[in-house]
Amino acid sequence: MSVLFVTGTGTEIGKTVTTAALAAAALAEGRSVAVLKPAQTGVAADEPGDAAEVERLAGPVTTAELARFPDPLAPATAASRAGLPPVGPAEIAEAAAKLSASHDLVLVEGAGGLLVRFDDDGNTLADAARLAKAPVLVVAQAGLGTLNTTALTALALRAYGLYCPGVVIGSWPAAPDLASRCNLADLPEAAGAPLLGVIPEGSGTLPPSAFRAAARAWLAPELGGSEPLQPPS
Repeated sequence: MSVLFVTGTGTEIGKTVTTAALAAAALAEGRSVAVLKPAQTGVAADEPGDAAEVERLAGPVTTAELARFPDPLAPATAASRAGLPPVGPAEIAEAAAKLSASHDLVLVEGAGGLLVRFDDDGNTLADAARLAKAPVLVVAQAGLGTLNTTALTALALRAYGLYCPGVVIGSWPAAPDLASRCNLADLPEAAGAPLLGVIPEGSGTLPPSAFRAAARAWLAPELGGSEPLQPPS
């Protein structure tokens, strides 16, 4: 897959750290990587955004943003409040295609969940992925409630005719509760796709060298992992 969209079942669940792990794994294999953030919200013009954070953690990737809006809101709302034009699905798909012409892997990180509105017409990341004819990886929470949000995201992906290669737990707790432990077995059924990664909580605070050394162990071989995924006990 030369273009891979990364979405989540909600916000603040580890999409950026997961994207960084994917990038680090691909770089370790000698592949060239680009990271596209279609709409960065909640970050000032002079502050590093999610794409910059991926580069900091993963290493030398090409980064691109299509738009930046200061308010920490859904892209359509943030664009409207800023008086700026929104980002549409055709623009996202075109940018991903251009990057894929010169990179082995293009990671497109969404904002919030799959169906967050990007423009006033109600277009979402799913519309962009459909235009790009690209698979969509789902990043999910570990704990209580994740089976429902994961199943709903998977249902939406199927409605759009999109392929989901798998699901990644974006932040696995150091002291998992009963729900988190049970969800390891139940998430694949909810997603209708295999569990392809488990990212330990706090991974984004690791020194970049330690992050890069560990990233492939967090992922299944399908995502560039170094060996079959061993879910935590």
